[in-house]
Amino acid sequence: MRKIPLSERPDWRDKAKELGFTFADMYGEPYWDESSAYQFSLREIEDDLEDPATELHGMCREAAAAICASEELLTKLGIPAEFHDLVAGSWDRQEPEIYGRFDLAYDGTGPAKMLEYNADTPTSLYESASFQWGWLEDQLAAGVLRDGDDQFNGIHEALVAHFAATFAPGTDLHFTAIAGNPEDYGTVEAMGWAAREADLGAHYTDLDKLGLSPDGQFIDDQDRVIGILFKLYPWEDLLRDDYAQHIAGSGCLMLEPAWKAVLSNKGLLPVLWQMFEGHPNLLPAFFEAEMQAGSPALDRAEEVLRKGHVIKPLFSREGAAISIVENGAPTETSPEAGYGQHPRIVQAYTPLTAFDGFHPVIGAWIVGQACAGIGIREDRGRITQNLSRFKPHFIRD
Repeated sequence: MRKIPLSERPDWRDKAKELGFTFADMYGEPYWDESSAYQFSLREIEDDLEDPATELHGMCREAAAAICASEELLTKLGIPAEFHDLVAGSWDRQEPEIYGRFDLAYDGTGPAKMLEYNADTPTSLYESASFQWGWLEDQLAAGVLRDGDDQFNGIHEALVAHFAATFAPGTDLHFTAIAGNPEDYGTVEAMGWAAREADLGAHYTDLDKLGLSPDGQFIDDQDRVIGILFKLYPWEDLLRDDYAQHIAGSGCLMLEPAWKAVLSNKGLLPVLWQMFEGHPNLLPAFFEAEMQAGSPALDRAEEVLRKGHVIKPLFSREGAAISIVENGAPTETSPEAGYGQHPRIVQAYTPLTAFDGFHPVIGAWIVGQACAGIGIREDRGRITQNLSRFKPHFIRD
């Protein structure tokens, strides 16, 4: 793994505008940055990222089964008691999942380490699946990249195939997101694009325009009944909204399904460590509220936690409310952004190697149950946040 300076495409901003990539620059700062790219070997991709991410997802499914069968664990993960049956029933029915994104620490040496799993509403899908592939094709054509260079990016094709395998041709899907957020809209449009290629109907409605029919069914802004809804709106918020009480009786299949609420939750991390302690792609993690009671697993991890650990709330977005603690003192924190009131977990700290002053995090995309590609975000700080830059990548052997 290396970071390589490369010539930018002279017209890439025009292409971004033409394609609707309106958030390539945000708040006067570049979000998409192709002044350099990350180079991987095929072995690094296959052995250190693709296969481990697929294995991690399988482990997460085992954890989901354990959590959904346990009132105690559902409570620890902050699932409201009145919706335990909704979440557990969703798992018992094996309601279909579509996608997720692991955030991995990796620098080309040693096993990648799982930082967290964005299993419910991961964004950066459009730039991962589409715009960086266009970058690869253009740079190959321009001779900036060599013949034979490739990219680990079958995300769009995997989504098309997964939609086609999950739903019968002609099935109508509805898509929704909070209005006025270009990044969220880009993710939803990338999903709708894949659904249409899979011969499915794809209808978009802003979240605040969804309604409820007299008989309790969800309807869109044209009063069409919604049978399947892809909602780019997190379960931790949805389960605390007034509309949550109508979900069970609505007859609406949610994507992602309710059981994903236990995976898009930092409480997953200590559950995984308890189930798979010592796995090379996991970091020791514990519920903060239980650390004073001690345990054999905590004793075994005491030295590494004392050297450095990260404190994370069960729920947070864009790196909010996270603290890095080294040798007993906080060395880096991020704004709470409204998430600081949640219960917290403690995870062993793993350094993010700096490449040219930036710290990359690998986003490994899961479609269905397999890893289909990666995207990379980097930041000058060690906590990846909403304005961290997106970097393209390529494979060269």
